[in-house]
Amino acid sequence: MPVCLAVGIGSYFGLRVEPSLTVLLWVAGGAALLGAAAFLAGEVAGPVLLGAALVLVGFDLAAWRAHAVGGPVLGWRYYGPIAGRVVAVDRSQSDALRLTLDRVVLERVSAPRTPLHVRVSLHGDRRFDADITPGLGVMTTGHLSPPSGPVEPEGFDFQRHAWFAGLGAVGYSRTPLLAATPAEAGHGGLAVFRARMAASARIQRILPGDIGGFATAITTGDRSAISQDALQDLRASNLAHLLAISGLHMGLLSAVVFGALRIVLTLVPWIALRWPTRSIAAAGALVAASGYLLLSGGNVATERAFIMVAVALGALIIGRRALTLRAVAIAATIVLVLRPEALTGPGFQMSFAATTGLVAIFGWLRNAEVSLGPKWLAPAVATVISSAVAGGFTAPIGAAHFNTIAQYGLVANLLSVPLMGVLVMPAAVAALVMAPLGLEWIPLQVMGAGLRWILLVAQGVAGIDGAQGHVAAPGPWVLPLLALGFLWLLLWQGWLRFAGLGAVIAAGLLWHGAERPTVLISDTGSLVGVMTPTGRALSKAKGAGFVALNWLENDGDGADQARAAARWLTRPKIGEREVIHLSGKRARAAFGACRADQIIVLSVVPDPSLTGGCDVFDPDRLRSTGAIALTIDNGQVTMQTARQKAGTRLWTAWPKDRPPR
Repeated sequence: MPVCLAVGIGSYFGLRVEPSLTVLLWVAGGAALLGAAAFLAGEVAGPVLLGAALVLVGFDLAAWRAHAVGGPVLGWRYYGPIAGRVVAVDRSQSDALRLTLDRVVLERVSAPRTPLHVRVSLHGDRRFDADITPGLGVMTTGHLSPPSGPVEPEGFDFQRHAWFAGLGAVGYSRTPLLAATPAEAGHGGLAVFRARMAASARIQRILPGDIGGFATAITTGDRSAISQDALQDLRASNLAHLLAISGLHMGLLSAVVFGALRIVLTLVPWIALRWPTRSIAAAGALVAASGYLLLSGGNVATERAFIMVAVALGALIIGRRALTLRAVAIAATIVLVLRPEALTGPGFQMSFAATTGLVAIFGWLRNAEVSLGPKWLAPAVATVISSAVAGGFTAPIGAAHFNTIAQYGLVANLLSVPLMGVLVMPAAVAALVMAPLGLEWIPLQVMGAGLRWILLVAQGVAGIDGAQGHVAAPGPWVLPLLALGFLWLLLWQGWLRFAGLGAVIAAGLLWHGAERPTVLISDTGSLVGVMTPTGRALSKAKGAGFVALNWLENDGDGADQARAAARWLTRPKIGEREVIHLSGKRARAAFGACRADQIIVLSVVPDPSLTGGCDVFDPDRLRSTGAIALTIDNGQVTMQTARQKAGTRLWTAWPKDRPPR
């Protein structure tokens, strides 16, 4: 069921044109007919027809979700007063404090055209006239713009991400942030947000620095207090997954509560002999997991983890086996029905890849009665196997999305993950229980000791030469083929399951043969990258840093922007054509006329005086095409645009094409 739903959802997101209401109605009708036919068909045709019906259901589910979350998107660059209510606080990639606001008010923008939510990064040295608290009405002066498209054709589509996140504009401010209205008492989500921030502040008072930031990240979901250096060490050592409140944390917390309740109940003989202690303990653990979901903010990753845990605990309550592939399938189906867009994100893919692999491998070990060694050694062997399996199943997905491989990730996880289970998460539960008595500082100190060790491991592993490898971005068919191959291997029965190896091998060959564009041009004309024998050369050492970072990462290049800029020749070539980047009015004024064998990229407004038959990419043209990739095909320069790859969807807003010149 989840596999067929995922095929339909993926088909919707793979379209280049938004399907009309008529198409969606035809798809719904086809799903109904196929579903009815499946119940009338035989044992062979029935499942096939039902699978086809589920594919169509998945397609319409994704379309319905895309229409349901839609809201106004800012259609131009805005500078002026920004007012709103704080509903989320985090940090940007540049370590700037970032606020998400609702009840947005923009000067000279009517209510129907005002985004429901905007996200503003706070830069520069500023003063605050009040603490930033949930529900606080704030105002500032800043820049806002529509969510940007991919930094290159087939790159990460931030427009789509922002659409499903409810963000109608993003921007920054360098002016003081003022409190416009007092923080509201709030209810529902805002009250939970206030409780989270209060708990986060309390933890950071007891555990300052990165240790406190780590503690708040795994308890309240607030990552704003952990430094970029610590984050980079965790990523390089493959321990960044410990920051996200995911299946590991939810499972460990539920296991601690379940085990503690089971022990307490069995210590009372009258209860142990008369009541279903396992079911009661599972119900208590489910209540604790629900509280953890609320405290953590209930983001997509945590919701997914909660559903997995809830299915497992529900199975224990009714006396069924908790960890089976059927339980994983139920959880995946619920997530896909509630949030179809989660399919395209690394969180869903890595979480269910790891879980499916672990359940399948340990199920096989159990059914084959494979011994893990003496009883005293079995837990350690199981930890090694689980870390290796989880790492093996998630490594290709992580490499595809983030273009890095942690070479010593297994070692780091073996030194860190067991500590999360035996020390950190039990201490977190104890802190929650002892908080009403004002004694939470005792277990928090214990928790801090465990987190200090994990940070030391991350720092040590990240400091090893070659700890982090780099890989080029794969083509669009690599991950689907990998998923198909591994699912076929794990879910099919008998010798036919090994046919899945064909899809895995095909994905590997496609990835190995993936070619990167020769020339990349940013959607504003502010940066150009040309592939050279030593790696991509960038036209500027500073500026457009986010674009530069993404291009180099997708190339599998570990260089920073300054090193890549040192590769830039005076006039690099693609084939027989020179590539010239004119950044700024002075560079344009000093250039003069151009030739037909030149490609000119301008970062300034269109200049009709630039003549000579060259191909010009200026901000006006790039606004209608998005980022551009140029490659050599049979001696000819071919062009792909972000607009061509992203298509015309609900979340895209392309202006009219401007004829090239």
